[in-house]
Amino acid sequence: MPSTSLVVPLAEAHFHQLHAVLDEVAREKRYLAMLQAPPREQTFAFLRESLSNRNPHVVALLDGQVVGWCDVLPVFGEARRHVGTLGIGLVRRARHRGLGRALLEAAIAGAWVKGLARIELTVRADNHNARELYERLGFQHEGRQYGTFQVDGETFDSHAMALLRDGPR
Repeated sequence: MPSTSLVVPLAEAHFHQLHAVLDEVAREKRYLAMLQAPPREQTFAFLRESLSNRNPHVVALLDGQVVGWCDVLPVFGEARRHVGTLGIGLVRRARHRGLGRALLEAAIAGAWVKGLARIELTVRADNHNARELYERLGFQHEGRQYGTFQVDGETFDSHAMALLRDGPR
């Protein structure tokens, strides 16, 4: 039987599975700044705050199970209230099925509805698949950041990228 996938807004019913997904992706030590999920209570508090602030936050379901997420969170400061930071993760078994793109498109659409005008992200320089996907969706390179990640004694660079609601200047 073919698998079914779906992208839906975050709901409290997703919290337990999402925490496990966050931990699984973090432990790959390639995609996130964290190397394991924070404690469950801390993760749940973060997710509840995201829901209460109506942040663009979606999850991917594969055969009814949470397999990924994408969010756009506001940045600090009144002068930057039009800016959000994008975060995304997808477990290995759910990659290369179009779910990453679907997650991004849903979160970006939610960010524009919320009134944001700029979405920023940081991606490790060796994560070519993600960079190419971001580029296909219109994200522009804004610079290379040197030595931004350290994992198991190895240092990695990253790229700063951004998407402007009204397109590049």
